[in-house]
Amino acid sequence: MGSTDCAHVLVVGASAAGLSTVESLRRKGYQGAITVLGDEPHAPYDRPPLSKQVLSGAWEPERAQLRPPAHLESLNAEFVLGDPATSLDVANRTVHTASGRSLRADAIVIATGVRPRTLPGQDGLAGVHVLRTLEDSLALRADLLTASQLVVVGEGVLGAEITATASALGLDVTMTGPQPAPMALQVGPLVSGVLADLHTERGVKLRLGTGVSELLSADGRVTGVRLATGEELPADLVAVAIGAVPTTQWLADSGIRLENGVVCDSRCRAAEGVYAVGDVARWEHEKFGLIRLENRTNATEQAAAVADAILGQDRPYAPVPYFWTDQFDAKLQVHGVLRPEAEVEVVEGDIAARRFVAEYRSGGVVTGVLGWNMPKQARQRRQHIVDALVEASPVS
Repeated sequence: MGSTDCAHVLVVGASAAGLSTVESLRRKGYQGAITVLGDEPHAPYDRPPLSKQVLSGAWEPERAQLRPPAHLESLNAEFVLGDPATSLDVANRTVHTASGRSLRADAIVIATGVRPRTLPGQDGLAGVHVLRTLEDSLALRADLLTASQLVVVGEGVLGAEITATASALGLDVTMTGPQPAPMALQVGPLVSGVLADLHTERGVKLRLGTGVSELLSADGRVTGVRLATGEELPADLVAVAIGAVPTTQWLADSGIRLENGVVCDSRCRAAEGVYAVGDVARWEHEKFGLIRLENRTNATEQAAAVADAILGQDRPYAPVPYFWTDQFDAKLQVHGVLRPEAEVEVVEGDIAARRFVAEYRSGGVVTGVLGWNMPKQARQRRQHIVDALVEASPVS
């Protein structure tokens, strides 16, 4: 579809990926109508600060807004907020909403993100939180200010960030989860072992390598967590960070392929005139196969690719993935793909000094680079991944 036959673009999702799509379209000269449909009442805001600066109180919630009102107005887009999409008619390119609206467009961009997984028995139990939205962050912060014992269920990126933030606020924090160390699935045994040491040194108790069998409660409020081992962890507050599922239930009858996200081709196209972007998109990466990335950088980069596709540019989207995390005084930057079976070598700096760069190799090829408090050096070594991608044949 070229720009000449696309008079109206509808973006379903008003977070970073959706807003970035609008900005990319305007930056690339698109003059047509744009409508942005959002399920939350807020203007677009950023999610990474929710588990760090907003949760800690270092930022007022307003600072998480992605753009000032004047900039949003300059985009000449209609923002329809607080009205979730409920269905998509692909043939007629029409989205129906909870309030009864029917929004039709020539191109539809799905940017509905993900929603947090929850534990059985969690709904309606006071003192149990997930963290995805601004309201989630503010509600968890309010409880952190009066609680003393927090259990974080989940040892991934979000769980580790919540743990670090709460520990720095002075709470007694225990982290639990099935993996052997914080972020073991994301960074492998070497670096996750260093993260485990960091958290332990800061007073965090680790109860890892085991799942949670149930939440304990009294009078409608959580009192602790029972692990699969039988151990009970007392808590007056529990944060659940056990991953997220793509927000695709509204697409169930659309005919669009849904498998761990909206499945797209290498141009981020899910159907004729329908695209997906951000956390919800699972697309064909020409080197890594079908992948879905839940990170802020991808939301922006993929938005530019979707804008190009809508405007008639026929180019595959094949980025070098990138994410970062801040925990205590550690800043980790990850470029590329860190495969579980990868050989890991520290190529700069020193682990003992907590300042190093590690390269991850699979089959002798550099697929990933991790920097711990060495962002510049990690970024320089990113080129090794780019070079390897150029030479490599596609991975199935």
